[in-house]
Amino acid sequence: QVQLVESGGGLVPPGGSLRLSCTASDGTSYSGWMYWARQAPGTGLEWVSMMDVGGSNIYYTNSVKGRFKMSVDSAKTVVYLQMNNLKPEDTARYYCGVGSSVTSPPISQGTQVTVGT
Repeated sequence: QVQLVESGGGLVPPGGSLRLSCTASDGTSYSGWMYWARQAPGTGLEWVSMMDVGGSNIYYTNSVKGRFKMSVDSAKTVVYLQMNNLKPEDTARYYCGVGSSVTSPPISQGTQVTVGT
């Protein structure tokens, strides 16, 4: 079974930036819908962004609009989440997934993003 692998997380100060990446374990190219979701300690999984890889539709949850940007590389093998002007409330474990609805619980490992000093 192909697994998704997230990377790029870390510790950044408020106002900082990170770029998360999501690749398939066998290098498969993506098609259809992909999403990023996050889960902070003690909370449920929250949808963050979603895009139609083959089209131009991208959606964001209100709290990240204007700060986060989801994209895919030209080969459609890597999905990115560029996160700018990070806030402490963005601290969470971030997961990518396939489809137009978030799978809960997530089936990948995710990558930890911590915003603080």
